[in-house]
Amino acid sequence: MTDHAEMAAVFEALLFASPDPQPEAKLLEVFPEDSREQARQALQTVLARYRADESGARPDRGIVVDRVGGGYRLVTRPDLSSYLRKYFDIAGRSKLSMAALETLAIVAYRQPVTSPEIQDLRGRNSAGVLKTLLERRLIRIAGRKEVVGSPFLYATTREFLLHFGLRSLSELPPLEEFEETFLAAAEEDIPQSDLTLAPVDSGDG
Repeated sequence: MTDHAEMAAVFEALLFASPDPQPEAKLLEVFPEDSREQARQALQTVLARYRADESGARPDRGIVVDRVGGGYRLVTRPDLSSYLRKYFDIAGRSKLSMAALETLAIVAYRQPVTSPEIQDLRGRNSAGVLKTLLERRLIRIAGRKEVVGSPFLYATTREFLLHFGLRSLSELPPLEEFEETFLAAAEEDIPQSDLTLAPVDSGDG
């Protein structure tokens, strides 16, 4: 039987190597069912090892565990982002244009939605912007609408949740807050990687 330390090492390696958040249930599946409880304890050891404080920092580590998009991932400490951007010279690389943010907001809050519907709301053609958002994997084609012409329906992706630091669509703040935060940032040329949406209060206490 695999011991606790080795199980913890396996989970640490999986989280380190995985580009996307990994659900707990999926992580536990790497071990036999009769050792799942032991595996769960080992996973908790790893999560505790990298868990950040309320400010998102952990003084003794540059890597912390982040729970987002329904799973866990290892990420760099948020307060170290300025050093990373300086070292890799990536400031602004993930910046979206105002047109892209406007379109993304429509998809996020009205999904599933078609290109003609987006065009009606924006008052301009959005084909090029939709192509960019698809390439960035922030939106996806979610089927076709059963109307004349059968236009594609667009919806957001898990990458959208990751980009804005959300666990699920239920955490989307009011549309007005999205517009104030991100459209203003686009006008001021602030990288979206420096911003996060404040999740709405679900009322669960």
